[in-house]
Amino acid sequence: MSHSLQSFFAMGGYAAYVWPAYGVFFTVLLIDWLAPQFRRRRLLRELRGRLARQDARKERASAPSPLRGEGWGEGPRLP
Repeated sequence: MSHSLQSFFAMGGYAAYVWPAYGVFFTVLLIDWLAPQFRRRRLLRELRGRLARQDARKERASAPSPLRGEGWGEGPRLP
């Protein structure tokens, strides 16, 4: 059994070529599996930030502005 296992890992003398090929294949497979997950996280983070900035802009636009004479206890301006 030990001899057959050694011959399997030796790959008929081609182990120096076969095992790195397996390593590259599984590395690419892992990256191909993980990349969409990282991309999704990044996109969700960007969208949350964009929505937060948009909400803050809307809130600022609807808030009374002392520069426009609003919110200082003044009555309506007469023409």
